[in-house]
Amino acid sequence: MVSATKLDARNTIGRLKGLSAEESWEIIPETTILLGFRGSIAHGLYVPPSDPNSIDDKDLMGVYIGPPEHYIGFPRRTCDKALEYMREPWDIVHYEVRKFFSLLLKQNPNVMGLLWLDETLYKYVGLWGEAMIRRRDWFASREAYYSFVGYARSQLSRMERFEHHGRMGAKRKALVELHGYDTKNAAHLIRLLRMGIEYLRDGELRVLRTHDAQELQDIKAGRWDMDRVKEYAADLFDVAESAHQNSPLPPKPDRARAERMLMQILADSLDTSEY
Repeated sequence: MVSATKLDARNTIGRLKGLSAEESWEIIPETTILLGFRGSIAHGLYVPPSDPNSIDDKDLMGVYIGPPEHYIGFPRRTCDKALEYMREPWDIVHYEVRKFFSLLLKQNPNVMGLLWLDETLYKYVGLWGEAMIRRRDWFASREAYYSFVGYARSQLSRMERFEHHGRMGAKRKALVELHGYDTKNAAHLIRLLRMGIEYLRDGELRVLRTHDAQELQDIKAGRWDMDRVKEYAADLFDVAESAHQNSPLPPKPDRARAERMLMQILADSLDTSEY
């Protein structure tokens, strides 16, 4: 895990592979406090572009502190939307820290994963990023059931209806045509349900799927037909409901502690003496 002060983010991260130093700096906010892999790399399911069936990007997620005018002075909405960059081979999203905390408290599966990465999959961990990881249990609750199941149901719907067919890359469209359904959505569906069940049951979010990577790769590669995926998913939805009912996690996240940390992060980053 790379740990540094809040001012060292760009220097510590350096150049992203395939991009110039200038391009890398342009797409990484200077006030980044946490940056790590998401998607297929984070899950241990990345298929390199040398494989003819590869449909994976290199995905990163970051957390940054917005400019002072976002927090003080007249109300502004400068950072309400995520900053998204797509530059081959990178697909990068950054969340302003207050927005990130809001998504954590809602148990957003994708956002929660950034606090549960294998330490080798972080590109940058600032002092406050390290504090968020250390206190990730403050955001845990049984409400994760609704977010994980909700995301899983959306993947099931997309798999069945080819919802993104018109916007897919050529390789992914070809795989849909070959197998008759979107196998990548199918793999997401099963992974989300398994991760949600494990989290509700054990209180641990296993982002890196070393124990079931091969099976998820088989689904992604179309080695399961759609009926088998749907039948297995139906069983997992039942297991998830049981895990929710018997979960040792608290009913609600610790919003008060999370808010105090957020205020400390903002107070630390905003020197109002110059205004």
